[in-house]
Amino acid sequence: MTEFIPPASRWIDLPSPFAMKRGGTLHGARIAYETWGTLNAARDNAVLIVTGLSPDAHAASCEADPTPGWWEAMLGPGKPIDTDRWFVVCVNSLGSCKGSTGPASLNPATGQLYRLDFPDVSIEDIADGAAHVVRALGIERLVCVIGNSMGGMTALSLLQRHPGLARAHVNVSGSARALPFSIAVRSLQREAIRLDPNWNNGEYDEATYPESGMRIARKLGVITYRSALEWDGRFGRVRLDSDRLDEDPFGLEFQVESYLEGHARRFVRRYDPNSYLYLSRCMDWFDLAEPAGGDVMAALSSLRVERALAIGARTDILFPVEQQEEIAEGLALGGADAQFLGLESPQGHDAFLVDFERFGPAIGDFLRAL
Repeated sequence: MTEFIPPASRWIDLPSPFAMKRGGTLHGARIAYETWGTLNAARDNAVLIVTGLSPDAHAASCEADPTPGWWEAMLGPGKPIDTDRWFVVCVNSLGSCKGSTGPASLNPATGQLYRLDFPDVSIEDIADGAAHVVRALGIERLVCVIGNSMGGMTALSLLQRHPGLARAHVNVSGSARALPFSIAVRSLQREAIRLDPNWNNGEYDEATYPESGMRIARKLGVITYRSALEWDGRFGRVRLDSDRLDEDPFGLEFQVESYLEGHARRFVRRYDPNSYLYLSRCMDWFDLAEPAGGDVMAALSSLRVERALAIGARTDILFPVEQQEEIAEGLALGGADAQFLGLESPQGHDAFLVDFERFGPAIGDFLRAL
């Protein structure tokens, strides 16, 4: 497999060796990032975005890459994350296949792909990589760190491991630790990939690629990224035209099945399966309360930020809105001016990517007040 690197990507080398939380080290590793806006003379107008599992660093279009980014509606001149005011940095997670060093990268020790020789990656490692990028850019303190989904975990870990690096925090559909339901879903996704014979213990290539496993894994994910309310509103029980049915008596029959199939097929050859396994698992491992003896509120209250917004959709089943409420309450206990917003979006976990009308004003208002 190859990596999938946006053309505007830039890189910062990690310290070599770079020690990983769960053991092992990386040599010659790097983090991919993109920036928008201008860093002022005082270097005090920087905002960091850390992402979910699958996005790259291309959060918005730019001169070097005019294609729309994954958060195009949110980021740019005059938008909620206003690049006329803020210098915005978005990093690609360590362990990904979209620019940062991961299982699909070359291992300098062997000249071959890391594959399963890549060390176990944790949310904490991803946070340390992001913090290194910030400091390498000459930024001593961020105005705000924004984390979406898995990135919400990364942002909290960054605040815990690098005290004082950010003045404020926006946690978007994130959590302080994984819940059993989300762990169960991700476990099934990983099992689907690993049980595909073409996965071959991570030794696949373009010709023998675990496409079926990745398709099923992605379908499971997409089902949890949206809500039952949206599925019903978009598809109901509408069936496909009879002439579209294939010869399989148990094949696709409903429009919702066709949608999942199309979505999965667009994804499977654009993301490395081993990277998917590594990053999926690191979310299950993450528990901000681990250094606090299992007390999540103690862990959250130990984080030092001046202001915080924890926001999510009430229809989210993967990162339930109660988790964002917990984050706001914990940060407030530590002295932060922390606000929780549970939005009535029908679009579930992915609402922050598609429901701009609700999420945009809330995040924009918070940033303008900083």
